[in-house]
Amino acid sequence: MKKLLFALSISALFVASCSKETPSKVEVVNEESTEMPNARVCESQENLARLISENPGLKEKMDQIEVFTKNAIEVGRLLPDGTIEIPVVFNVLYKTAAQNVSLAQLQSQIDVLNKDFGATNSDYNNTPSIFQNVRSGNTGIRFVLDAVNRKSTTKTSWRTNDDMKKANKGGIDPTSPTTKLNFWVCNLANSILGYAQFPGGPAATDGVVCDDNATGNTGTAGAPFNGGRTATHEIGHWLNLRHIWGDATCGNDQVGDTPQHNASNGGCPAYPHYSTCSGTPVEMTMNYMDYTYDACMYMFTIGQKQRMQATFVSGGPRNSFAQP
Repeated sequence: MKKLLFALSISALFVASCSKETPSKVEVVNEESTEMPNARVCESQENLARLISENPGLKEKMDQIEVFTKNAIEVGRLLPDGTIEIPVVFNVLYKTAAQNVSLAQLQSQIDVLNKDFGATNSDYNNTPSIFQNVRSGNTGIRFVLDAVNRKSTTKTSWRTNDDMKKANKGGIDPTSPTTKLNFWVCNLANSILGYAQFPGGPAATDGVVCDDNATGNTGTAGAPFNGGRTATHEIGHWLNLRHIWGDATCGNDQVGDTPQHNASNGGCPAYPHYSTCSGTPVEMTMNYMDYTYDACMYMFTIGQKQRMQATFVSGGPRNSFAQP
């Protein structure tokens, strides 16, 4: 296991987007696809460059959040009352009837989130013995369906430029984004599965986005991303988690109890899968912050739990969600 490292520079990752497949260029828009691809690939850099170019002070703000997070964990400042309940507002954008996902499908996503963040998912028991002493248990974070907004659109697909979050761009403006998690559901271009905004970004675009075919575990959700885990992964980012490989070869995810990974893992790797990083650790391919199939990711770690909980404490970037 790697030691908890601290780095102020977070320029390698601010907004994360998970792709179903690798496009030749981001500008090339894959209009409408009815087939689910076989891999997730992240396109963080394009989103990062856009956000920082729009607000050069953003990096400094994120550095300050990183300092706060490290200090909060060191002194044990975690969830103020043990449990945080987060109201979720689904914003559904659809061109076809199939894209107008049902209430049952949206509720299935809430149910998956509560199982995954509560460690009551049945596959949690599949955790290999070497990771059982670091798995998170209940994170103390729960989700409740607050509202559903729906809007018919003539737009075939949406890019990761936040247009789906803006009514003047044909999307849906967020509802009370400082106290409610806005969750946009739409047909994403370039085979993107979803993306999230980390704590510290502008409230007007705060929240997560998931492709309509990667939302929930019923209805139009398509294999191998039909377990609702795209949202678990993206909300992990929304709660300040990094990819487990630190977006670099043998990188640092700012969590002390996750092993170093060479890079992202896809599919369902056979256990044990060894890293070539220092010490050749067994990689935690079943962690929600890797890129494996939905059926093969099923745990957070204690360190990740602490990092998420630190966002809610007094002075934390998501403390507004902890207010009565």
